[in-house]
Amino acid sequence: MKLVNHGIPPELMDTVERMTKGHYKKCMEQRFKELVASKGLEYVETEVHDLDWESTFHLKHLPVSNISQIPDLDDDYRKVMKEFAVNLEKLAEDLMDLLCENLGLEKGYLKKAFHGSNGPNFGTKVSNYPPCPKPDLIKGLRAHTDAGGIVLLFQDDKVSGLQLLKDGQWVDVPPMHHSIVVNLGDQIEVITNGKYKSVLHRVVAQTDGNRMSIASFYNPGSDAVIYPAPALVESKAEEAGEAAYPKFVFEDYMKLYAALKFQAKEPRFQAMKAMESSPNLESIATA
Repeated sequence: MKLVNHGIPPELMDTVERMTKGHYKKCMEQRFKELVASKGLEYVETEVHDLDWESTFHLKHLPVSNISQIPDLDDDYRKVMKEFAVNLEKLAEDLMDLLCENLGLEKGYLKKAFHGSNGPNFGTKVSNYPPCPKPDLIKGLRAHTDAGGIVLLFQDDKVSGLQLLKDGQWVDVPPMHHSIVVNLGDQIEVITNGKYKSVLHRVVAQTDGNRMSIASFYNPGSDAVIYPAPALVESKAEEAGEAAYPKFVFEDYMKLYAALKFQAKEPRFQAMKAMESSPNLESIATA
């Protein structure tokens, strides 16, 4: 889903894009070239399965910001990214309330489900996908679903590369100026009992142009207990404990996801179902 009338000032988005691309040229481009050279990636002859053709850094906004600790960021860039994050946080929460309305859930249900004891996790992955000499052998980013909740993507409006899997076919998500691409993660699929699905997607590297991608992830708090909303559990079998989706602590899911990110989501859900009776989950769920 793409949003255009999302309420984020276009001037702010232009500044974020300009500063992000400037930061890459100044601080990250040479490092990426050195990494490529050290691994001999320009000369590979077979498909690469264990790395991606991307240059990234991560910003944490909630519950505690790390922006002041990230090296090489200009003060003006830090300030702009903080302002951008405030806008994105509001947009994510507005979208969650819209999902609640569409599902017949009370307003604020998803936000409450994400809260845990310290509020949600919210962060941004800033990526650049430089020109790749062998895009048929190296993916910009391998196929995966996102682990968390709401993902808001501000992508380059000139260089394409994002694709999603629809009806068994990879479909391009073409760039659109000043738009925000909305993606739903695995936690939304679980809480909505499959009414909304997380989508398999990937980035295809390009031979020309450097693609900018700024993906912000509004995720549950680390100790939030995630499970299908009771109002969306329809069958007696599900009510009797044979639910299609598991109940788990988000942090436990993330530990599993870290090892299995580029594999199918269904085995992750099955693994979490096997952990449902763990003491850690029971103690948190009944606290």
